[in-house]
Amino acid sequence: MLLFRPVAVKLGAQPWLPRFAKVIVGADLLLQKLTRGRLSVMDFAGLPELLLQVPGRKSGILRTTPLLTVPHGDGWLVVGSNWGRPEPPAWVGNLLAAQDPMVTYKGRTIAVDAKLLAGPERDEKWAVATETWPNYDKYAERTDRELPIFWLTPR
Repeated sequence: MLLFRPVAVKLGAQPWLPRFAKVIVGADLLLQKLTRGRLSVMDFAGLPELLLQVPGRKSGILRTTPLLTVPHGDGWLVVGSNWGRPEPPAWVGNLLAAQDPMVTYKGRTIAVDAKLLAGPERDEKWAVATETWPNYDKYAERTDRELPIFWLTPR
């Protein structure tokens, strides 16, 4: 699968890709449902992924979002890039408002604490995140907002 990572990075850098975000996420959730979490779209790209589970901050309905992740230390880094769109993804606001976020990683569901990183700590973790997904730098160039980066650690 690692052979596909360069293709995924090249594809992920394309400015037209965000138009297909809903289709990609929907296909990923369907594939995971059909395989009981054994396969995801990211698996084919050789990239790590987790499922973030938080209630919608307005609806209260549990939302499950597949996210590219960077395993780091005893947790995971996730970036609210939204492919460099001007607005952050909805999961960022939901995570900030969530009392008890959960992640599913490699079939295990775990309660986590979510820390929004800032300052030198953010800069340090940004460098770690871009080692796995260099396109975060491209996404940051496409928008005026600072892309939020969270460190999710087991509770």
